Amino acid sequence: MARSTRRRPAPAHPATEEIDLYDVLHALSDPTRMTIVRVLWTEPERACGTFPVDVAPSTLSHHFKVLRESGVISQREEANRRFSALRTVDLERRFPGLLDTVLAALARNGPGGGPAGEESGHEREPGPEPGSDKARRG
Repeated sequence: MARSTRRRPAPAHPATEEIDLYDVLHALSDPTRMTIVRVLWTEPERACGTFPVDVAPSTLSHHFKVLRESGVISQREEANRRFSALRTVDLERRFPGLLDTVLAALARNGPGGGPAGEESGHEREPGPEPGSDKARRG
């Protein structure tokens, strides 16, 4: 079969009841993955190659795989692009308040552990506070 006619398999996602707390916490422990989660918190869906991260495409694919297999994100194919979205409803059903708490702590403390922007050298991105009604999507 010609390479151009081959389809990659649809990405696998755990069922809501299979999402494991340790897998979610592991997925959220990496700064690159947290950048992806923060972007998806404010945007309902985004194409995989459009996130503001400075990593190789193969490394980015690995981060998406960890997030997807842990149940933090869902992905879908459209033509030759893959789109990602947070599984906010599933995560809230499984671990109420977890994502709100993690994102609020990140907004308060920044990725380096100190106040946002101090240790990391990055300014906090403008937008609604994680956990606010404006930021929350159901």
